[in-house]
Amino acid sequence: MAGSLGLGGCATKGFVREQVAVVSQRVDALEAQLQATDATAKQALTEAQAASGQAQNNGQRLDQLSGRVDGIEQRMQAQQKRPRN
Repeated sequence: MAGSLGLGGCATKGFVREQVAVVSQRVDALEAQLQATDATAKQALTEAQAASGQAQNNGQRLDQLSGRVDGIEQRMQAQQKRPRN
């Protein structure tokens, strides 16, 4: 009886290889998915950084235009205050 209990817990090399192969395939599939997700995330980061740079550039241009508009408004107000002949 003791001998049968000892042998009952042993796995054959073939069984272990089959189980390892199944797990290895799952790991390979998950690794491929992870690499695809990583590539997508890197692409999204690149696009987000480009959009952020463009938004910053647009903000600077708006600030410049705002200053120009303010200058034009001041000149218009100054001309309106001049007496007309």
